[in-house]
Amino acid sequence: MKRLIFDIETLPADESSKKSLKFLYDKKLEKAKEKEAPEISFEDYLSGTSFDGSFGRILCIAYAINDEEARILCQPENEKKMLEDFWFIAGQCDLFIGHNIMDFDLRFILQRSIILGVKPSWNRFQELGKKPWEMFKYLSFARYQNLPIFDTMYEWSNWNNRDKVSLEHLALALSIPTPKDGIDGSRVYEFYQAGQVKKICDYCLRDVEATRAVYKRMTFQEKLS
Repeated sequence: MKRLIFDIETLPADESSKKSLKFLYDKKLEKAKEKEAPEISFEDYLSGTSFDGSFGRILCIAYAINDEEARILCQPENEKKMLEDFWFIAGQCDLFIGHNIMDFDLRFILQRSIILGVKPSWNRFQELGKKPWEMFKYLSFARYQNLPIFDTMYEWSNWNNRDKVSLEHLALALSIPTPKDGIDGSRVYEFYQAGQVKKICDYCLRDVEATRAVYKRMTFQEKLS
């Protein structure tokens, strides 16, 4: 079995999306005033798009196959090519492994793939007249199962939404070195603006290494083959 362990780092929307986002922000602001809810600035609203595949962008994807060396895909000026490369690699694998990938990483990758017109190598939607198990590379997001997606966050909590833990929390509990050495997800855009893309990529690679170590401990495997 080929296992694909991966992690992504994302950025807020670029200049080309600001007009659409300003329109959406103004509507949100009107509703907030009607409900007398706290308002957020446009800058904070824009920053939040790094969690939204509709407008946010993928800066890099770190990945490893089984016990092979972890590698990085990073093309800030050509996100489409980066996604094409990812799906080419994923098409050769049987299992997606990551921390919170069901709710974030894999969801974000699929959304960006739709936005940029990149067809995944795994079929996300069921074909008429076919059962999921009759389809080649069917990517099911069904809960309470660990194939074809093994999400270490959910597997650790036994799918208890109140028991979610971070990758750092889980790694340290298992005596695995923290991957958050001087940077974490909340500081990615700050590092990007400072031109420190390599540091972000190194951090993303460390997340993959930590996730692989966590997966091995959780599944009682010394080697992945």
